[in-house]
Amino acid sequence: MPTKDVYTLNDLADGILQQEDADKPARLAVIGWPVAHSASPQLHQPALDALDINCRYIRIEVPEGRVVEAFDLMREQRFIGCNATVPHKFAALAYCDEVDPAAQALGSVNTLRFDKDASRGFNTDGVGFAKAIEENFGSSLEGLKVVITGAAGGAGQALTSHCLRSGVRKLVLVNRSQGKLDMLVKHLNPDEQDAEIIPLSFDSPELAQHCLDSQLIVNTSSVGLKPDDPSILPAECLKPEHWVYDAIYEPAETPLLKLAKQEGAKTANGMSMLIHQGAFAFQHWFPDTEPLPHMQQALGN
Repeated sequence: MPTKDVYTLNDLADGILQQEDADKPARLAVIGWPVAHSASPQLHQPALDALDINCRYIRIEVPEGRVVEAFDLMREQRFIGCNATVPHKFAALAYCDEVDPAAQALGSVNTLRFDKDASRGFNTDGVGFAKAIEENFGSSLEGLKVVITGAAGGAGQALTSHCLRSGVRKLVLVNRSQGKLDMLVKHLNPDEQDAEIIPLSFDSPELAQHCLDSQLIVNTSSVGLKPDDPSILPAECLKPEHWVYDAIYEPAETPLLKLAKQEGAKTANGMSMLIHQGAFAFQHWFPDTEPLPHMQQALGN
């Protein structure tokens, strides 16, 4: 039986992975709904091969509501671990027997390790993001004034939490849904934070002023994925001194990044975050390995 680009939960349940004519057994996966777009196999498989680890990393499409079934089947079939992407990061958190404190603080899990005694959960999004900012702009997050668009989404919440843990000075949270934004701010307990937290809607008259007062602008929304999407922020929110980071990596230049570049700002896309969070995930499965150079080479970063 030939291998596939994307497997289904039914494939997993039917034991198809055990019947394939593959040189290496499938022992790692990324789950999502959908998941065909995920670049995780192109990231992890070259590192596995370079480090002579005898296993295959695959994509499995898992519908919402069936995450527990998927993880149970993986454990039965001796998977080492798994990555969880949208929309399964919250369900992954609930499934784990033990959760790393950083993942607990971020409120979601994107990396699971299936040990014999327990399923353990981690979140590498925050540390991957911090490494990406350092790599692209030569700065840590500490002391920065940061704007996050799409802040109330899953990725936005994770990066918001990590920014606060990293000691940013000011955090402007921008979102289309005011209700979700209000819930996020309440959860963050702004009175207990050292950073100034400012929630804004996209139509706020104060948006441009707060953007121009910031150093780093980060888009975590899905605006920019489609060819006809507009820039998530208008030109009046951008200046040459800005660092503009878009968590989207395909397309490589989103409308926001194109506009920011035209305004003279320094820009970077989400490929660096993808690579760094992937390297941290890999090290949760295989401690004392150095996958990063192999991942960077594989994705041309």
